[in-house]
Amino acid sequence: MPELPEVEVSRLGIQPHIDQQTVTAVTVRNPNLRWPVPKDVQQMIGQPISRVARRAKYLLLETPVGTGILHLGMSGKLRVIDSGTPVEKHDHVDIVFANGQCLRLNDPRRFGAFLWQALDETHELLTKLGPEPLTSDFDDDRLYEMSRGKQSAVKNFIMDNHVVVGVGNIYANESLFKAGIDPRRAAGKISKKRYQALTQHIKDTLAAAIQQGGTTLKDFTQTDGNPGYFAQELLVYGRGGQACVTCGEKLKEVKIGQRASVYCGSCQS
Repeated sequence: MPELPEVEVSRLGIQPHIDQQTVTAVTVRNPNLRWPVPKDVQQMIGQPISRVARRAKYLLLETPVGTGILHLGMSGKLRVIDSGTPVEKHDHVDIVFANGQCLRLNDPRRFGAFLWQALDETHELLTKLGPEPLTSDFDDDRLYEMSRGKQSAVKNFIMDNHVVVGVGNIYANESLFKAGIDPRRAAGKISKKRYQALTQHIKDTLAAAIQQGGTTLKDFTQTDGNPGYFAQELLVYGRGGQACVTCGEKLKEVKIGQRASVYCGSCQS
């Protein structure tokens, strides 16, 4: 599943092409995505895209009358193409613009979404989200205070969107390794000093991934067709059984919350 850096790279990829462009048509070929596509999305017609934003893994196409909300799910991909480009299998949504281009959503697994947020309202999916990790709203004080009394594994804790958004499986593995924290440890048993380090590593790891174009995943390519490049920098994710880059010991792989978790038994405690 595309994680926050991949979604941010998608936002950066489409923004220059659709920002301030006027919508002339919204074509929904298959409304049966993760949630049914509401007819309200047709309100975009005749409106300019005033801003292309992101909240967690949701892309927000803001207009003067409301906001179209896109989610890539597990396999979604966005492309900005000529509106006359032949439709391919799994091309479910086109947002067509006056300049003859369109934003096309292709989603083989149909776990993505295209929803509508009315003006001056907040969609229910966005109301309970935690802070963005790359903003000042996310800091070690918040992380430490919210962890007190938590018996859940710290990896699950930092992946909770109520705590902080966008720290998916890949970047949780990487950040915990850099901070030297065993992902299985109870969140409430970790000191303030260690949370200070973890908070900074989360920020640095996500920022680096965005800078380098997002992690290459099986179902993700950038909007220009080029894959992300951050995968070559991964220190633990996907490397279970291989040597730790720091100490040389064999990396261990376990399941935490039904997700693969790789860590070094020597470097992380």
